[in-house]
Amino acid sequence: MPGTGLFLTFEGIDGAGKSSHMAALADAFRAAGRAVVLTREPGGTPLAEKIRQLVLHDPMDALTEALLMFAARREHLTQIIVPALARGAVVLCDRFTDSTFAYQGGGRGFDWESLLILERLAQTLSGPQADLIHQTLLQPDLTLWFELPPAVAAQRLAGARVPDKFEAQPLAFFEAVHAGYARRAQQDPARFARIDANQPMAAVGQAVRAAVQARGWL
Repeated sequence: MPGTGLFLTFEGIDGAGKSSHMAALADAFRAAGRAVVLTREPGGTPLAEKIRQLVLHDPMDALTEALLMFAARREHLTQIIVPALARGAVVLCDRFTDSTFAYQGGGRGFDWESLLILERLAQTLSGPQADLIHQTLLQPDLTLWFELPPAVAAQRLAGARVPDKFEAQPLAFFEAVHAGYARRAQQDPARFARIDANQPMAAVGQAVRAAVQARGWL
């Protein structure tokens, strides 16, 4: 995005280990003198956090799920992400729209074209907000996709914590989620950096930093 703000998102199936590396990258940006905002989806604002609880725990059909995800996202964008970018901050977000395409589109099998319509509705900015970032459809500057075989992710999650309704899904669901991520990355390869998450934590961290440094940001 033009200006000094940066928007980076962290994606991957549950168990990929992205959260630890998000914190480490935040420390690296702070050490470089940047203001950093850490946030997550669904969530990030009081209203969006309430929606998060509904989405993660209450049964609902795929369309309801998708609508709630994009409603939370719109609130998150207007209240947290866009103002932070306008201040010149680095925004690091644990999940964003690619998760919706992967989980609701891939895992749930919801219509991909309908998700594209919802994406444009929720992420199109207007008025002063659009002027601040010089574009209308807001997308991340970089998406770090922590790619991990679903079977390995299942082993990591086994017994780790009480699962939410997504974490409790069978292996076939996560294989479909992985395919959703792959499709999304194929459609926008310049935005994605694939991170091999099936290696030691230190190596994953090095790959994350290298992907950011390749853009000239650290």
